Amino acid sequence: MITINNLYFKYTGNWLFNNLRLEIKTGNIYGLLGKNGAGKTTLLKIITGQLFPKEGNCKIYDIDSRKRLPDILSKIYFLPEDFHLPDLTPIKYSKVFSPFYPNFSSEDFKKHLSDFEIESGKSLSSMSYGQKKKFLIAFGASTNCEIILLDEPTNGLDIPSKTQFRRLISSIVNNERLIMISTHQVRDMEQLIDPIIIIDNGKIILNESIESITSKISMVLSPEDISAPDIIYKEKVPGGYAIVYEKPGPTLNIDIEILFNTVLANKEKLKSIFNGSSYEIGAKK
Repeated sequence: MITINNLYFKYTGNWLFNNLRLEIKTGNIYGLLGKNGAGKTTLLKIITGQLFPKEGNCKIYDIDSRKRLPDILSKIYFLPEDFHLPDLTPIKYSKVFSPFYPNFSSEDFKKHLSDFEIESGKSLSSMSYGQKKKFLIAFGASTNCEIILLDEPTNGLDIPSKTQFRRLISSIVNNERLIMISTHQVRDMEQLIDPIIIIDNGKIILNESIESITSKISMVLSPEDISAPDIIYKEKVPGGYAIVYEKPGPTLNIDIEILFNTVLANKEKLKSIFNGSSYEIGAKK
């Protein structure tokens, strides 16, 4: 559905993306992980046509995202981390903006507002940041767009709202829909995101499904520090040490935060383990 080929991008100075190649398919909830400044938000803005690559292209349904065709944009819902909402009630907002999304469901919208405990008659401008975020998540899910891109969606949400967010996202994913969640809050996304894309300094250093990851590495909690030839990473955690081995895992459960730290600490090793040539980045002079 989304194909990025030989893409180069920079703001000023050094290139952020160098010969970036990536294919994103429907039927998945992708987790886009990375440190601050790694390029996550930039990538989402290139996909939505808000930023243009210097070279290469990003295509959605084989159409270059730079064209920003209404027919393509009507299939995409993007929730940015930073946003501004007008002085409208949720219902008035939906009447103004839902026509841009042909598959918008007013019935779904009312249900999602109720689930998130958002007052439909209250002005958006008077709501807290967390309430505004929940409103935008509810509206986005109600668009029934085929592509849903969420940048730090759980920032500002309380614990019950995070639970409701995960429940909502799990309920709307299907074989015709692609959801991508860019986040630092990996604990909020465990058991939800799959595959996992890790980006570092504009380079994709991991792009694998949970099944693929657990077929190559495993994690255990050890009460004490240990050493073994097949250990590729270990970290002191409450209760002992998180140990990562280069061998298959017994289940599909994996600590995404430990995985993230493992990949950043062992980029070349993990690339060799997962044969990362399909998303390796070149260097532009």
